[in-house]
Amino acid sequence: MPASPSTARAINDRLALRLLQSEGPLTAAQLKQLTGLSRPSVSDLVERLQDSGLITVVGEAGAERRGPNARLYGIVAEYAYLGALDVRTHSVAVVVADLLGRVRAEAAAPVPAGTATEEAVDRAVALVERAVRRAGAPALHSVGIGAPGLIDPVTGVLRGASGLPAWHRGLMTALQERVPASVIVENETNLAALAEQRAGAARDRDTFVLLWLDHGVGAAVVLDGALRRGASGGAGEIGFLPVPGTGGLPSATSCDGGFHTLAGSAAVVALAARHALTAEPQPHEPPAAAVVRAAVAAAATDGGTPGADAFLDELAGRIALAAASVTAVLDPGCVVLGGEVGHAGGAGLAARVGARLAVMSPLPTEVRAGELGGSGVLRGALFTARDAAQDELFSPPAPFDGPRTLVRNSANVTRPTARSGVR
Repeated sequence: MPASPSTARAINDRLALRLLQSEGPLTAAQLKQLTGLSRPSVSDLVERLQDSGLITVVGEAGAERRGPNARLYGIVAEYAYLGALDVRTHSVAVVVADLLGRVRAEAAAPVPAGTATEEAVDRAVALVERAVRRAGAPALHSVGIGAPGLIDPVTGVLRGASGLPAWHRGLMTALQERVPASVIVENETNLAALAEQRAGAARDRDTFVLLWLDHGVGAAVVLDGALRRGASGGAGEIGFLPVPGTGGLPSATSCDGGFHTLAGSAAVVALAARHALTAEPQPHEPPAAAVVRAAVAAAATDGGTPGADAFLDELAGRIALAAASVTAVLDPGCVVLGGEVGHAGGAGLAARVGARLAVMSPLPTEVRAGELGGSGVLRGALFTARDAAQDELFSPPAPFDGPRTLVRNSANVTRPTARSGVR
């Protein structure tokens, strides 16, 4: 059935806003070219979007740089503000950005082990509130949160997990109650994969697996451009993956004996010590990242360093076990080594893992180093918050059905394509 005039206008407006978000300020002529709409249709949508306050004239373009045809239209960045949180076991990091994703304020604070749940929650919420004030934002429209643990695929709620502090779940509840915004909770590894796909090592990949190598280990699965979470939200829990060389098997309540025993930060540091390698980690950095970075630097010197080479080879062999397992099941064609450890290993460690994987698997699989490291969680959380905000703000009005406190699965938003306007 043909679209009604109001539906057609809404589709065209959304398309134009997506193009302005992805391409930057555009003239009416450029919007006409990219959308395939007629000149009167573009003129009407520009007027509607200006009246709504979503876009404004931000400059002029062209040789003469004057007149209506030279006007550059851009999204009003201050129309809405976004929040992003990276919730770790013993710390919280916060970013506040505008609708275009430009960071306006950021902050971080430790949450020492043993801190009472209520105190930890208050400290984290206060950090968010201070960042909002520092950014000059009247309020937040959407907040993306990255946290370890399982996210219920139906409700989007952080599920209880052994080894995680109780204040994590308390924080999610407190934010939904105390911050007037849509709150999106997502597993940290999934957010890191989203960030690597949008702005990192997997920009050219619709299908890949990210191996998260940090304090702990995990994986994120992206197939045909969409993040796959599994029936219970546990897709990618490779810390529980049974692998040879651990001397045991994982259980339903502990990943000891699984891949975590081989590639978690503590295991990597112990492996480095056996090769007489040590390094001082930077603040908030997993110790494994420091020893891997030092080993890569030592191996790159003239003649190399036997201890560093042997350590990196053994570590690559361990990582290749997990990579081979997910490759045999999913055939992703690309594995990204994410997290601080994957980032610290860089192309050198990725090449060693790739060489081991090629021996173990008949499936051609490229292994790449992640480009964003631990910062990928915050980047992914911000992308998720921005997607949620733009989905709502760039869509036609819907009947009011009460305030929302939870949005889920907004990480699956696809990029806009040109020439899809409704004429």
